[in-house]
Amino acid sequence: MLVLLFVLWIFIQVVIGYNLLLPFILSLVHYFVRPKGLSGVSETEPDYAVIITAYQYTDTLPQAVASVLKLNYDKFLVYVVADNCDTSTLTFDDERVILLKPEHVLKGNTRSHFYAIDRFKRQHDYITIIDSDNVVHPEYLNEITKCLNQGFDAVQGLREAKNLDTTYACLDAARDLYYHHFDCKVLFESGSSSTLSGSGMAFATSLYKECLQNEQISGAGFDKILQARIVQRDKRIAFAPSAILYDEKTSQPQQLVDQRSRWLNTWFKYFKLGFLLLWKGVNNFSWNQFLFGLILLRPPLFLFLILSVLLMLANLYVNPFISLIWMLALAVFTICFFKALLFSKADRRIYKALIGIPKFVFYQIISLTKVRKANIRSVSTRHYRT
Repeated sequence: MLVLLFVLWIFIQVVIGYNLLLPFILSLVHYFVRPKGLSGVSETEPDYAVIITAYQYTDTLPQAVASVLKLNYDKFLVYVVADNCDTSTLTFDDERVILLKPEHVLKGNTRSHFYAIDRFKRQHDYITIIDSDNVVHPEYLNEITKCLNQGFDAVQGLREAKNLDTTYACLDAARDLYYHHFDCKVLFESGSSSTLSGSGMAFATSLYKECLQNEQISGAGFDKILQARIVQRDKRIAFAPSAILYDEKTSQPQQLVDQRSRWLNTWFKYFKLGFLLLWKGVNNFSWNQFLFGLILLRPPLFLFLILSVLLMLANLYVNPFISLIWMLALAVFTICFFKALLFSKADRRIYKALIGIPKFVFYQIISLTKVRKANIRSVSTRHYRT
């Protein structure tokens, strides 16, 4: 019995601890692995459907649409899906903007997307998905097109912070910089796929429909299902760091709790897809599927960091030598975290905000207690900045 408990204790530590070393391992893989590019590079100018979804709130919608209309690109139409919104104050004079008001409440990103797809004014080659609080860079579609012309059918752009007005917003941005570096850039350049971030992404219209038209997705997490379905087909999701979209960061504690509870709910619901991709990767000898499966199994950042610290403290009494190993692993992770910030040229305000990490983690612990009813308590994040 004691042997079994000892084996279980070691197993738990390995399962948690490898997440601390994963960024370092990815960095090594990134250094040594140079994946071959796709064949069939073209110079086409595809036609895009820009889908902007809003649920209940339209405060930031005009700004999002205005930024799209300033794109240095000609072949696109904008489909604004205002789900359960008061549209009486919304007026878009540009004929490229189609305002859609669903007859019934859709209450879901995928439903809103397909509501737009079913009402396309013409057959678009690709769709790009943008949130109502986003603002796109004028070169956004040109940079997306560069990746698509290399033969990719799915692309994730770079979501930069639109606001750094509070400590919470800065720490939210720091988290994004870490994930953009390792889960997007390093993962893609190591021969696997970039993870998807919910907006600032583009897909071949046929691929999006093939992956999601038969899925019944409630609440948050459509991007988690979508990325898994794409990689299951052994297609790679490209990362386009110059396709910039500015995303509103959470600036208040209640926003943070509501948003993170939805995200945690999503991880608990869909992390099992990582096992499927790992199995497919082994069966198909697919590096893309195998490596991406490992990433999907990783717990949220704050969760495995808290567990790591607790295990380190527990080992001070059980086995001080193991506790030292935990300290070294946490040090390696910290170095990798700052590497991501340095590589991304993080704003000074982000570095100054790092002192607020304990409070930031505290509110995420609060969000963990609200996971079960996350999608009942809130469906979308309301932002309060003007």
